[in-house]
Amino acid sequence: MAQCVQSVQELIPDSFVPCVTRLSDFTFAFYFHALVHMRDPNNQLHVIKNLKIAVSNITTQPPQPGAIRKLLNDVVSGSQPAEGLVANVITAGDYDLNLSATTPWFESYRETFLQSMPASDHEFLNHYLHNNDYSYPKWFIPNTLKYYVLLHDVSAGDEQRAESIYEEMKQKYGTQGCYLLKINSRTSNRASDEQIPDPWSQYLQKNSIQNQESCEDGPCTITSNKNSDSNLLSLDGLDNEVKVDGLPNNFRAHPLQLDPSSDSSNSIDGPDHVKSTSSLHETKKANAGIIHGACLTLTDHDRIRQFIQEFTFRGLLPHIEKTIRQLNDQLISRKGLSRSLFSATKKWFSGSKVPEKSVNELKNTSGLLYPPEAPELQIRKMADLCFLVQHYDLAYSCYHTAKKDFLNDQAMLYAAGALEMAAVSAFLQPGAPRPYPAHYMDTAIQTYRDICKNMVLAERCVLLSAEILKSQGKYSEAAALLIRLTSEDSDLRSALLLEQAAHCFINMKSPMVRKYAFHMILAGHRFSKAGQKKHALRCYCQAMQVYKGKGWSLAEDHINFTIGRQSYTLRQLDNAVSAFRHILINESKQSAAQQGAFLREYLYVYKNVSQLSPDGPLPQLPLPYINSSATRVFFGHDRRPADGEKQAATHVSLDQEYDSESSQQWRELEEQVVSVVNRGVLPSNFHPTQYCLNSYSDNSRFPLAVVEEPITVEVAFRNPLKVPLLLTDLSLLWKFQPKYVSGKDNEEVKELVSEPEMIGTEVISEFLINSEESKVVITLLLFCHIFLKDLEIQGPRLNNTKEEKTSIKYGPDRRLDPIITEEMPLLEVFHFLKFHGLNRLLCGEIRKAYVEFVNVVSKRPEFFTFGGNTAVLTPLSPSASENCSAYKTVVTDSTSVCTALVSSASSVDFGIGIGSQPEVISVPLPDTVLLPGASVQLPMWLRGPDAEGVHEINFLFYYESVKKQPKIRHRILRHTAVICTSRSLNVRATVCRSNSLEDEEGRGGNMLVFVDVENTNTSEAGVKEFHIVQVSSSSKHWKLQKSIFEIYSLLFLDAKLASREKGKFCFKATQCKEEEVATEASEKYTFADIIFGNEQIVSSASPCADFFYRSLSSELKKPQAQSSMHTEKQSVEDVMRLIQKCNEVDLNIVVLWKAYVVEDSKQLILEGQHHVVLRTIGKEAVFSLSYFFFFQEPPEMELLKFFRPENTTVSSRPSAEQLSNLIKTSLHYPESFNHPFHQKSLCLVPVTLLLSNCSKANVDVIVDLRHKTTSPEALEIHGSFTWLGQTQYKLQLKSQEIHSLQLKACFVHTGVYNLGTPRVFAKLSDQVTVFETSQQSSMPALIIINNV
Repeated sequence: MAQCVQSVQELIPDSFVPCVTRLSDFTFAFYFHALVHMRDPNNQLHVIKNLKIAVSNITTQPPQPGAIRKLLNDVVSGSQPAEGLVANVITAGDYDLNLSATTPWFESYRETFLQSMPASDHEFLNHYLHNNDYSYPKWFIPNTLKYYVLLHDVSAGDEQRAESIYEEMKQKYGTQGCYLLKINSRTSNRASDEQIPDPWSQYLQKNSIQNQESCEDGPCTITSNKNSDSNLLSLDGLDNEVKVDGLPNNFRAHPLQLDPSSDSSNSIDGPDHVKSTSSLHETKKANAGIIHGACLTLTDHDRIRQFIQEFTFRGLLPHIEKTIRQLNDQLISRKGLSRSLFSATKKWFSGSKVPEKSVNELKNTSGLLYPPEAPELQIRKMADLCFLVQHYDLAYSCYHTAKKDFLNDQAMLYAAGALEMAAVSAFLQPGAPRPYPAHYMDTAIQTYRDICKNMVLAERCVLLSAEILKSQGKYSEAAALLIRLTSEDSDLRSALLLEQAAHCFINMKSPMVRKYAFHMILAGHRFSKAGQKKHALRCYCQAMQVYKGKGWSLAEDHINFTIGRQSYTLRQLDNAVSAFRHILINESKQSAAQQGAFLREYLYVYKNVSQLSPDGPLPQLPLPYINSSATRVFFGHDRRPADGEKQAATHVSLDQEYDSESSQQWRELEEQVVSVVNRGVLPSNFHPTQYCLNSYSDNSRFPLAVVEEPITVEVAFRNPLKVPLLLTDLSLLWKFQPKYVSGKDNEEVKELVSEPEMIGTEVISEFLINSEESKVVITLLLFCHIFLKDLEIQGPRLNNTKEEKTSIKYGPDRRLDPIITEEMPLLEVFHFLKFHGLNRLLCGEIRKAYVEFVNVVSKRPEFFTFGGNTAVLTPLSPSASENCSAYKTVVTDSTSVCTALVSSASSVDFGIGIGSQPEVISVPLPDTVLLPGASVQLPMWLRGPDAEGVHEINFLFYYESVKKQPKIRHRILRHTAVICTSRSLNVRATVCRSNSLEDEEGRGGNMLVFVDVENTNTSEAGVKEFHIVQVSSSSKHWKLQKSIFEIYSLLFLDAKLASREKGKFCFKATQCKEEEVATEASEKYTFADIIFGNEQIVSSASPCADFFYRSLSSELKKPQAQSSMHTEKQSVEDVMRLIQKCNEVDLNIVVLWKAYVVEDSKQLILEGQHHVVLRTIGKEAVFSLSYFFFFQEPPEMELLKFFRPENTTVSSRPSAEQLSNLIKTSLHYPESFNHPFHQKSLCLVPVTLLLSNCSKANVDVIVDLRHKTTSPEALEIHGSFTWLGQTQYKLQLKSQEIHSLQLKACFVHTGVYNLGTPRVFAKLSDQVTVFETSQQSSMPALIIINNV
């Protein structure tokens, strides 16, 4: 139970006090704070502490039950928690509950209930001890005390007459039975110097329905007797305090209010005639200015106090002592026992005991009545009288004796009363000689409720027993007792008892929080049924602390719904809206019908709230949910739809999902373009352009928007309910802060809100969200500064500094706070699909399309630019279009077939050079500018990627305004083209050195180029066959000279390949002439074209050279390292680099082809080109490394190993493959030689050995002609020969020098001989190490010796 102002030891004596009635209409009670003494039947002195005497007006009719119920209901209703009262915080497990420690409404109810109980015949606690002029109320004994008071008004009466009358009274009634009380010693003159406050002002017109605030001056409380509300008068010898309320025993206004309209003779028989609380408050307000007790002086106060003392000590207490003795003597004489009742009770208890029958075994004789002179009632009367004067030992003995007699007679009502008071007396006995007999109370409660059907008496038992159990810390037993008495006959009683049971659960040693909350909900429900709306609301709010946020969604919904309804009933509309809002914002598990009811209730309540304050702020609707972090903001116009073959750039739209990889690619593209525009330097204040802001973008800066361009905001809604939601008239709220420049350095900021002539906002008339659906709504705003309270977006968590890492801090999110800038040009790019199916290409296919650039701005700025005029890159009218070919072609004669046609071009002419960005192309506008509303069409060449599949190609268009803007320096337009490529040709190439060391001009270093071409197309694109029309080379040092031969069924003049056919080409490559060779710093390339027809494709012209140079962009944009001067001493790394260069070649092969496609019964000719880069001699190269792929198995788990890092320096010894190309050797001799051996036995044949230095350094060469017997070639020759003359030569060959040695071979008989026996050793001139060159790749040098 909750804490009480009074302890149980104070509560019970205050609830059972001696009652005194009087004939005047003045009701009050007396408190004696000093100790009062009296003597018991054994003449022992007994001390009474804090004696209280109730003096009330006499009533001849008992109070009606309806009036009592109305009084109790008003008492509870009028007692509410004080505003601003600090609640107690109770921590139980994970719960921190703010609870009210006290329940004053329960205390007021209990006090009023106990003091308004009607008198009963089975007990005498509420019977009067004084006066006996009426049949009602009940009297304690027939011979009651009569005490006469003569009230003398000093200011108006005759004092001598009063004294004479008082003398007559003393002679008639005795000095102990009468008293003269003098009052009103002063006149009612308000101008008197002595100002005494009104002693009744704070109590007059005070309703018996008490507030929570208690008296601050002492233990005085407002009490009432059995029929009415009593007033308290505390007399302690020093202080005099009188408490008077506004309801007398007849429940009418107090006569001291001086209301002439009141009729003291009125009697109220039911609750309908009870004066309402509002009327009492009106009466109190009307009489608030009347002063009472103005004629009383301090002396009069002392006289009243003296009168009370005289009455108590000379009248009441002696009367009680006398009555107790008489009753004791009567009982002793009737029972024939000893003279002392104490000894008699000892003898009774020490004797044999007869077992008592249980309540269930007893016969229902609750209607049994004893006569007034019955000895059982005399014992009960004596017990009650002892109990009233706090003689609890004697009272317990009498109650225990009476209990046995009543049970033997099966008088259950009398027995239950004796059991009840015996238990209370046992508890109140000083020193606690025996434990509290709780089973007595249980039996009494059961008897009252089940047998006697008297719930009032059962309720009194429960109230007293629960307080006793609470004082002993037995909260569990007290809660069970309180819950047991709840029933359907009284909602108010059940509500109060359930609330107290809930407090018992929370006050346990181990608090039972959930039981507390559950019983508070039950109490709130019963309060609501009893009409106590405020208390019902309070109980539900207390229980919500337990259920909130703990996963009890259904219970939480029920509580919130009830709180909302109760708050609405009490006109607490804000609380009602908040409660219903919580039902809707939580994930509800209710049925669709229940959710619909919740929603309708919320809308109805909110409608009433909005009607009360129509000019109030806009509502914060709980539905639908808004995912603020998913809000996306798009700056600019939507993409225009396609118009026939005219298709707009894809740019950026809200339909595109965010992709981190794609976003990074666009950022890199923009950085490349900006770097090129700024001469290779990226500005320090550069930030990538963001047209669409979302949760993944960088929102730490204020975004920039252009005036007169729309801003689209996408808001993500979610309907968590199972019922659809229909939203109407949706629009964005915004706040705009324009800056008006009033001076050079001064700016005036003015805030505008919702100016329709400045900003246009789209309004969505209807927006339906189905049940449990997530949906986005897109609204438009024009050049505004957005401020949406409902879209407060939390920025990313900061994690940079130490302070940020150790705390939780979030950065700003500015996506909804754009800065509006001045007008800017707006570019639109349209693609014209000249060829149908531009998005379907063959690998390497060349296509031509047209692009239209439009400046859609109709006014300022006047124009914008793309950059420089570079018309060479994409000519407006290429000559290829005249010949229906993508290339520039030239008709040749038949003598040019298979012979190279040489031309040259520089990569710089095509915008590609050292340190350049080949990916960036300047758009060749006619005048480098585009006026507002103007457009221009330019051709654009496309080449299909070399890999088969679907490709996304990103185009980024960069443009600037001629008028420089401080905030936006440039704008961009994005376009993503999707191209699907099909397989075409697979091209492989290999280069090797030729055995013929000299060409027609006598220069060495010739090479052979083998090109393998395979048709990998399987006719899925309608391709019938491919024609190889030309093979071209491009290099700074090498060129193709002629075609040597063709194999694999290829016709000489018609090189065509059907599906899955292969062809091999062999070409001779020679070094370029000195005037054709480019310097290291030059970007000039020599192009050599070998054609297989009568038409030459100029490979050095666009678009062939364009695509060729861009295929080499990764190498061309790297600056070439400057060659170091040759010094006398080189490092090992330099030696290795020289040897490696002997193995390298710089030759690029371009294969140009045509394909014949049948489409819509028409034959189309497609053109394309493939590139092969040859860099290493003897190593096969393919046209595209991306065309091939391989799968790598996942590595197995291995133990941890420690190893030394690999040395990244160049190896100290070259490989055999590298050494084989350092010195190139060639033997020149006749294929057959005729010699007459019969004339001359020795045959001498002249042989020339050519040595070629392939490196660019001086090489020392040693030629050893001695046969190596272990050589495997010695086993293959027939016979032997010998070299004549010098067997070893030491030579030094300069850079790329060719040297010939004249040798002679001597044969002794005919046969076939291999002359390839010379061994060649070589080393760089300044190196000591000698490496032997490998001649394994050389052909056998066979000679036939014939005899003639």
